Amino acid sequence: MMESLVVNNVIAWCCAFSPVRKARATNLLGVISVVAVSLLATGCGQTPAASFRLNLVESSKQQLTTSQEQQVATILAALFGTPDEPRVPPEINLDVAKLKLAAGPVRSDIVGRKNGLYREHCAHCHGVTGDGMGPTAAFLNPYPRDYRPGVFKFKSTERADKPTHSDLVMVLRNGLAGSSMPSFALLSDAKIDALAEYVKYLSVRGQVELSLMRAYFELDDEDEGILPQSREFLFEEIIDPVTEMWAAADDAIIDVPDMPADLDMVASIAKGKELFYGNKANCVKCHGVSGLGDGQANDYDDWNKVVLQAQKTVESGVKQAEKTSTWDMSAEERDEHRMELAWLDRFETVLDGNALRPRMIRPRNLRQGVYRGGMRPLDLYYRIHAGINGAPMPAAKGTVPPEDIWHIVNYIKSLPYDFNGTLGVDRPMVARDRM
Repeated sequence: MMESLVVNNVIAWCCAFSPVRKARATNLLGVISVVAVSLLATGCGQTPAASFRLNLVESSKQQLTTSQEQQVATILAALFGTPDEPRVPPEINLDVAKLKLAAGPVRSDIVGRKNGLYREHCAHCHGVTGDGMGPTAAFLNPYPRDYRPGVFKFKSTERADKPTHSDLVMVLRNGLAGSSMPSFALLSDAKIDALAEYVKYLSVRGQVELSLMRAYFELDDEDEGILPQSREFLFEEIIDPVTEMWAAADDAIIDVPDMPADLDMVASIAKGKELFYGNKANCVKCHGVSGLGDGQANDYDDWNKVVLQAQKTVESGVKQAEKTSTWDMSAEERDEHRMELAWLDRFETVLDGNALRPRMIRPRNLRQGVYRGGMRPLDLYYRIHAGINGAPMPAAKGTVPPEDIWHIVNYIKSLPYDFNGTLGVDRPMVARDRM
């Protein structure tokens, strides 16, 4: 009865709008019908099994068909299982026992050991799929990390390389100061280790999903829009390039020279200041002449750029479509035009429901002494040497000698206690209270 009433109302609503709006309303009608059938089948009191959400932004960008999306979902399920029952091929080299400890609903096993760690501690921000779209994500700034592209900011490896397992463990244990990422230091080492393994699992799965979706663009006409399902294609072309990068992380750790034990700190800070404002490091461009992060602040990180570019694609496509006249088009051209409109309409709908509103990224206020990647001098060295992957922060590698990076580190560490660019034992170290 209720389903019929809702459906009839939607049908009446459909008839009141333009063809584009009618198409969108028809899609909504289908969704409502599916939801209604699901409720009748499962009942209101039962919770359906958790499932991974398809990367619909990338799918829409690649203009995949429904059958192609289904093929990607089928391959991913065969390779990686479900959020409740994760699996990985041996070639991916992840510890399934650790994955099972982190995966699934929150529960205790027969000996009282807690399971479902990821859903208990992480999913409300990062989402079950690891897409950074958990229930609280939209309210947080910065947004929670989307693991699927395999890009991580704070690590000990070179910019384009994956983090080591120890890097992931350190972030989980310490949290990220100045963000909503908390410390999980109260968890046991075994639980933190399992969560780090599960983050790698979600990232590898997300990268494989992206590679599969992008592979449709490379298909020949004789493939008829269907991906090969041979082992050679799936592993050599899709999976192996991903797993090899993760396996190489330990060999990509940045070689950090020792800071001289007899370093003159005042002279080092002065040298670091010179580099900070100079053309080589050029830190002043973003962090500002005062170090307050008030330089260039109109850029986006890589995660937000994906959504921003997609929005621009839809907006420009709609504007072009509005200017296009179908009067002189052939029947075939009109069909292509309608398909283009349908794609733009779907893409817009996907962005409305499967992406967070893009936000600009602000450079760090160095006067506060809060550093998200860690406050050790070594952590700052990593950030300056390699830059921050996925963010506008560039690398000093290649422009500043490795030993001189320590001078920039020392200058940055001095900024929370600096008055008018000078240091002195007679000046109280309470600059943070003055910001």
